[in-house]
Amino acid sequence: MAAAAEGNNEGGGVDILSHILDSHELHLGPLHIPLPHLELFGIDMSITVHLVMMWIASLFLLLTLISTTKKRGLVPSGFANAIEALIIFIRDDIVIPNIGKKDTPRFLPFLLTAFIFILACNLLGLIPFGATATANINVTATLAICSFMAMLVGGIRHNGFIGYFVGLIPSGLPLWLMPLMIPLEFLGLFTKPFALAVRLFANMTAGHVVIISLLSLIFVLNTVVVAPASVIFALAIYLLEIFVSFVQAYVFTLLSAVFIGMAIHQEH
Repeated sequence: MAAAAEGNNEGGGVDILSHILDSHELHLGPLHIPLPHLELFGIDMSITVHLVMMWIASLFLLLTLISTTKKRGLVPSGFANAIEALIIFIRDDIVIPNIGKKDTPRFLPFLLTAFIFILACNLLGLIPFGATATANINVTATLAICSFMAMLVGGIRHNGFIGYFVGLIPSGLPLWLMPLMIPLEFLGLFTKPFALAVRLFANMTAGHVVIISLLSLIFVLNTVVVAPASVIFALAIYLLEIFVSFVQAYVFTLLSAVFIGMAIHQEH
């Protein structure tokens, strides 16, 4: 609520975007920590809040996987057992059905890393003073490009460079449809990463907008009468956002596996 109050402007409105967009200051309650501004060859390389959140998510990813593989045993226990169950779930329910058992060892590390990284970024935005890096289109676009490159590498490796792009055109297509289908299929190739980027970005942004909007009603209307309803509804959306964080990590990983599988097995 304090954060929403800080967003009040002179007209009694609330600046919702300031709580969602990236920032060059790390806000820890009343403490505002300016982040370094860097520029390399005219390119802005400044450290931002979302970048810090991604560093924290990456550190969590490294510590999680290192801690679970440091002590190897026949029967894992505790946290290692939960991580192993997650790995088996992604391998058996996502990667193998969509990519195939033969190519699973090649793509499982990437898909597992993407799942845990996205999940960590999603959940970091729900903790106090945190920010959601996956609510930044630049972050989701980069993740989608990584999936796109994995799709291209898998398809070209399995079918050959020419064979992969020829396989994009449906077999048995009449010659007169070729001028229409070739550009459509080429554009369709790029709609896959676009869908991945926009889906994750939109879903993670929407939940935070709703939460901030509900809490902001207290300050916009300038009355405590709506406070109980605002807090209750915001809490409900917050709990839903926890579920959405897991779902969106799962959906991104699943769709990436589906697209990679479609690139490898063009004959299906």
